Amino acid sequence: MANGQEFEVIIIGGSYAGLSAAMSLGRALRKVLVIDSGLPCNRQTPHSHNFLTQDGKKPKEITNIALAQIAHYTTVEFYQGLAINASKTKKGFLVEIQNGEVFQAKKLVFATGIKDIMPDIEGFTECWGISAVHCPYCHGYEIKGQKTGIIANGDAAMHYAQLIHQWTKDLMLFTNGKSTLTEEQSNKLKKYNITVVETDIDALVHTDGYIEKIVLKDGPAIALNAVYYRPVFVQHSDILQALGCELTEHGLIRVDSFQKTTIAGVFACGDNSNPMRSVAMAVASGSATGAFVNHELIGETF
Repeated sequence: MANGQEFEVIIIGGSYAGLSAAMSLGRALRKVLVIDSGLPCNRQTPHSHNFLTQDGKKPKEITNIALAQIAHYTTVEFYQGLAINASKTKKGFLVEIQNGEVFQAKKLVFATGIKDIMPDIEGFTECWGISAVHCPYCHGYEIKGQKTGIIANGDAAMHYAQLIHQWTKDLMLFTNGKSTLTEEQSNKLKKYNITVVETDIDALVHTDGYIEKIVLKDGPAIALNAVYYRPVFVQHSDILQALGCELTEHGLIRVDSFQKTTIAGVFACGDNSNPMRSVAMAVASGSATGAFVNHELIGETF
């Protein structure tokens, strides 16, 4: 691939949203480059769920199927590397790769995902995506009825408790410090036999990422099979902010109903702009984004 090569669309991020956008654009005969560093956020997750026709498959297996299918569309090219910068030009955009190579495109699609910030709990990172999870729709069925903990506080804890109670009644809430629940919330949790533990958490004891117990800093270890936790996150790529794309109050890329960011010619899809984090949602937003980008290109030439 020649340095400085021109494309109609460059997609930064080659996981589910990016690959879905690439397929949509490839089927529209667009010349596309997908740049991917090969580090998807769910690389530690053993199986993907709640995605019709792919339920229970390993994330990497879904990716490999997608790559094989997209290979049929010869106008789509792939580049393994890390995009580190992008800048606006009269013709569109320049994208710089970590090794110094530069590519050009009329439109940019960011499918870069987000980066979860793990809590300061020993063993948590090793369990993340395996038995420490964020979404019951993605993982709840597999751990239904099991001894389950929620690590959260305040309104977020109450929301999680109401939701997770659908999947298991053997439920404990760990506020990991002094509870900020209201009296009304605490009483409701007590009514549903959900114990609230305010002691700080020291560690998750696990085997190969599967939790066995939660260790408190000042108290006994408690046997558990799984925990739910919604981590703080940051954008996986800072290129968008460098271009001037706005973020929402929750830290997601601000997009309109056509997946357009606040910078003309720049689109975003997948976890970086959608709070509903799942493979199915990423695929859906990527497919729509491909169509929206194609429509914009047509409008500029016809």
